[in-house]
Amino acid sequence: MTTLSHEAVTTAELAPATYRPLLDTVEVAVLAAGSETDWHLTETPDGPRILHVDASGAPVEIRLSLPLGDAAGYWHPKAGWKRTLVADWEGRDEVSLVDGLAAGCLYDYGGATLLTFGVADPVPEVSLRYGVSEENDTYVVHLHLPAAQRPHRLVLVPRSPSVGAAVGTLRAWYAAETAPMHVPETARVPLYCTWYAYNQQIDADAVETQSRLAAGIGFGALIVDDGWQRHARGRGYAGVGDWIPDSEKFPDFTSHVLRVRKTGLRYMLWVAPLLLGPAADCYARWASCAPALAKVPGAHVLDPRRPEVRAHVVATCVRLVRDHGLDGLKIDFLEQAMVYAGDGRGDVGQALTTLLHELRGALVHVRSDVLIELRQPYVGPGMVPFGNMLRSFDCPADSAANRVRTIDTALLAVGGAVHSDPLLWSAQAPVESAARQLIGAFHSVPQVSVRLDTLPEEHIQALRFWLATWRSLRPQLLDGTVEPGRPDDLYTLVSATGEGTQVLTVHVDRPVPVDPATLDTTVLVNATTRPRLVLDVAAPGSAVEIEAYGPDGRMIDRRRVELPAGLQNLPVPRMGLATIKGIA
Repeated sequence: MTTLSHEAVTTAELAPATYRPLLDTVEVAVLAAGSETDWHLTETPDGPRILHVDASGAPVEIRLSLPLGDAAGYWHPKAGWKRTLVADWEGRDEVSLVDGLAAGCLYDYGGATLLTFGVADPVPEVSLRYGVSEENDTYVVHLHLPAAQRPHRLVLVPRSPSVGAAVGTLRAWYAAETAPMHVPETARVPLYCTWYAYNQQIDADAVETQSRLAAGIGFGALIVDDGWQRHARGRGYAGVGDWIPDSEKFPDFTSHVLRVRKTGLRYMLWVAPLLLGPAADCYARWASCAPALAKVPGAHVLDPRRPEVRAHVVATCVRLVRDHGLDGLKIDFLEQAMVYAGDGRGDVGQALTTLLHELRGALVHVRSDVLIELRQPYVGPGMVPFGNMLRSFDCPADSAANRVRTIDTALLAVGGAVHSDPLLWSAQAPVESAARQLIGAFHSVPQVSVRLDTLPEEHIQALRFWLATWRSLRPQLLDGTVEPGRPDDLYTLVSATGEGTQVLTVHVDRPVPVDPATLDTTVLVNATTRPRLVLDVAAPGSAVEIEAYGPDGRMIDRRRVELPAGLQNLPVPRMGLATIKGIA
């Protein structure tokens, strides 16, 4: 049986290595070029430990192992829906600057962490193996790091009471090591997107109609998504590459942008500058720089390791912003460049870092407060110098997925404002359906993509109410202390606290711990299927004023009561909210 790490079915089949105590119950073995190598651990003032490995320019394998204990699940930035334990023959991943991060967190049934780690350098391509070692009754994580001129560093966080607390410590370490891109106020306001509302069937009249309505409802920015450019027909990408407005849809694109901006909205445009389709006018010129097919239909991928490609991408993006007076760009499909990873012709992550540095500098020179949206899976700590809007991956009409993905993103969001995938619902659905989508995005900047002129008045009122409520609670939702609970519980009770206010978003029927006596205001959002919440009131009880609102923002109840300690039923409409304020 082979002992090569990438070929062995389980980690128990690998060549043996000497493990030494590392942190808590975690042990480590470090190998360079197949042989054991020295390492040392240092402490930092704010809590993390740093594992240093100097391998003299050789590839490194770091093996972590710890007893299973009461392990319940394992979170990492690309976890998706797999948040429970997997066997080590199943847990494999490849990450890079634009496709996740080599980081993870093992936690127990009480929510406390057993292992939390992250590579210090998010740029190079790293392969991982992780999971339960059936032969050894342990949990293992193996990281394969490419050769580097500097010592490798792995950041480790001691045991913490929750995943949120542990990853928050990791996030703070990255923040101290990173210079995030400036986040203007317009990156932190509700945004209207055309994608789900129109797909590619957009034109200037449609966009301007939606913009006027959006500005009056509470939105502050607009993204015109795929469909504005020439050859934008069908759902594939065979025509992309020229990035010139379709003159039939937008006869005078620059004047159109100006009209939208006069409504008060900031104007952003979708672009996928690394994709090249055979129907594009420029295909013959650039085909030799895009030999590989993309994983999206119809297009090839420009190789960012080529200097002429980087110059072309920068020039294209700058031209769009400068010539049309745009406020920013939604830059899509950067992860497609990873089709070139491992071909022996250079590190793709390093090339993308060079490209993005050049692109940011050029765009900021044109517009100092430029907006740049990045999307999962490339929203990790290594990307925050290059984008200030970090968006959840596509999940049309799926409020649960939006909730999970936005919170996953926020756990490691060193800089930038976390945005939801655009919200979609049916105009024929009850108002609770609209509110459910908005609540699913509550702990992020909400993006919306429905045709506002087709919504019934009840939906419009719900939109106004929830966007206004979100704006009033933004200090807590975006900047407060967030505790989302266990990742495998899918964040069904999320707490965000700051400035004397706690926001509790409740998605399943369960007791909700509240302590009104220690807060100015407690906001309870009822996303359950029941028209009430069960509160677990901390002692002592207190006199409070309670207001309850329906999903469309109508006040249902206002009363002053003595709220005793213990379990209490509080009537709150489904997809509505209640506020509890102490009475002096």
